[in-house]
Amino acid sequence: MRYPFRRRRFAQHFLHDPRIITRIVDTVPADPSIPVVEIGPGRGALTAPLLRRLGRLDAVEIDTDLAAALPERCAGAGELRVHRADALRFDLASLGEGPFRLVGNLPYNVSTPLLFHLLEQADRIVDMVFMLQKEVVDRIAAAHGSHDYGRLTVMVQARCRVERLFGVGTAAFQPPPRVDSAVLRLIPIPGHDARVRNHVLLADLVRRAFHQRRKMLRNSVYELLPNGERDLGEAGLAGTLRAEDVSVVQYIEFANYLAGVKSTGEKS
Repeated sequence: MRYPFRRRRFAQHFLHDPRIITRIVDTVPADPSIPVVEIGPGRGALTAPLLRRLGRLDAVEIDTDLAAALPERCAGAGELRVHRADALRFDLASLGEGPFRLVGNLPYNVSTPLLFHLLEQADRIVDMVFMLQKEVVDRIAAAHGSHDYGRLTVMVQARCRVERLFGVGTAAFQPPPRVDSAVLRLIPIPGHDARVRNHVLLADLVRRAFHQRRKMLRNSVYELLPNGERDLGEAGLAGTLRAEDVSVVQYIEFANYLAGVKSTGEKS
């Protein structure tokens, strides 16, 4: 069939390597009790084989022409529901109570805000298998103290267990992107709401810490400390540490400590 033209504003690079397609599809368990949602199906390279494996699939596509072409592309493969929508604003609750499995080749130009949007709905998600720019996967999977460790690392790892699956070269796409890609699995950690007392405070703490990552913590997050550097010491952190020196668990514990201080109104 003839495909719609590529739209540059959507940063579309269409997967066409059958070996990579098979490897991604094989990561999605064929469990009929858990609905699967594909984000950004494009021309349906993953959609058709996913349907043949699963029997049913929801697909969220922003491009009107691609969304309209998907049913013909996947005819006879299974039950496909196409949602013409921007995944950055899509609410999984509109599909039912869930939980859901998510899969997709995410557009590189919006991958980070899209991940944050999906993390806000993580209580409805069993797991997510996404292909992303390799650099983004490096940052998500980074260990603390490394060059790639940053705000994205902490916010994703605070909410999910990260499994790096495999790399994907540029030749797997049409047209080829300028960067390599990688596939990872994100598994939301149960009980997150019990682990993190104040989600907004954690996000603000991490944002401030990495905004000027070469600053010491006593300077970068000072405005969040009711008792100044004493709060860092009480939380077991040296004021001379920098953002990348603090582990994900330490960020959560420090944010929880600050939430407790603020709730009691403690002040030296």
